[in-house]
Amino acid sequence: MKMVEDLKRKPLFVLAVILLLSSAQAGNANRTSWHQCADFQTANFLHGSKLNVQFLLFTSSNPSCGELILADDDIEDTSFNSSLETKIIIHGFRALGTKPSWIEGLVRAILHTSHVNVIAVDWVHGSTGAYHSAVDNVTQLALSISHFISKLLALGVSGTSIHIIGVSLGAHVAGLVGHFHSGQLGRITGLDPAGPKYTRASLEERLDPGDALFVEAIHTDADNFGIRIPVGHIDYFVNGGKDQPGCPRFISAGLLEQAGVSMRRLPKEVIVYLMTSPSAPFCVHHSLVEFRLQKKRNVVTSIEITFYSNSTKDTAKITIPQQEEVGKRLLAHKVPLCEINIVMLKYLPKNRFWRKDESHIVGKFCAAPLPLNKNRTMFCLPWNITLYGNTDASYQLSAACA
Repeated sequence: MKMVEDLKRKPLFVLAVILLLSSAQAGNANRTSWHQCADFQTANFLHGSKLNVQFLLFTSSNPSCGELILADDDIEDTSFNSSLETKIIIHGFRALGTKPSWIEGLVRAILHTSHVNVIAVDWVHGSTGAYHSAVDNVTQLALSISHFISKLLALGVSGTSIHIIGVSLGAHVAGLVGHFHSGQLGRITGLDPAGPKYTRASLEERLDPGDALFVEAIHTDADNFGIRIPVGHIDYFVNGGKDQPGCPRFISAGLLEQAGVSMRRLPKEVIVYLMTSPSAPFCVHHSLVEFRLQKKRNVVTSIEITFYSNSTKDTAKITIPQQEEVGKRLLAHKVPLCEINIVMLKYLPKNRFWRKDESHIVGKFCAAPLPLNKNRTMFCLPWNITLYGNTDASYQLSAACA
């Protein structure tokens, strides 16, 4: 009776007892609520370290709390859900031995859009120090990840439901993992695959289209440390694949599920170029702009084109080669073409001290939102226009929204 009275006076203690009893009954099914959050390791860049791989599991119920899964752990005793798709993230070279700063944001972005398992591979120790040392660890790391995936497959996980996301050097690790599984894993995304040591490597050593059923790569640093050659079924060269507007010189992306690409009848290789804006959310609309000269000229013709909306201004330049009539250019703009109010055109004559260019040109301006289809066709100003050298000429646009 005294114990009962003590419990009545101690409601917090009673609550704790009830929770402990309920958790004991639930067993491993509710481990997600109780496991201690794990984080990436840090390493000393002054001396080498063993590879020391660990796997961190993130789920929709705990998107910011990693559950540590060691290589020899029984995955069935974790929060891993074998009925869901699995995304495996592999970071790249970490010169100073620090945690990849972008990991948390990428994990949250994935779990915000998809109900999946997210596995972050921590190989900070093996990626620290000299770049060539990190490269030397790639094969051993890929074998470790491949062994981990084999354990998932043994649980009944479908190989086609596995999506590996590799950043920089991690992209080639992903390719090697896919190679070890005979190219039968579902998807590999290479984010800015590393260039040094890999540009002239064999297909077995680097990421290539044979490493998964669907391989894509997003290139944003091809003028520095990113690889310059296509390595997937589809390669996206964002803003030409070089320095990105409004961004520091490192990869920054978000990833939509399957990216709207069919998994069937894939071409061997496709190169895609796209543009972004310098500020969030970075997505832009793309229009094909065209100027058709009334007559051919013996010199190169340059025309500056600016789209104005109520709040935006976007500019591109068309170049028409000599002895040709038409110049075309992709113009990226922040609002749909149907929301563009004014187009400003300026003829840029190439005057030299020994030769003066023509004072004006005559032609027709057209534009079309991309991609072109039955609802998106070329829209042209209904008359020929005359442009005078270095003089702005503005015209109203009235393109209809699709």
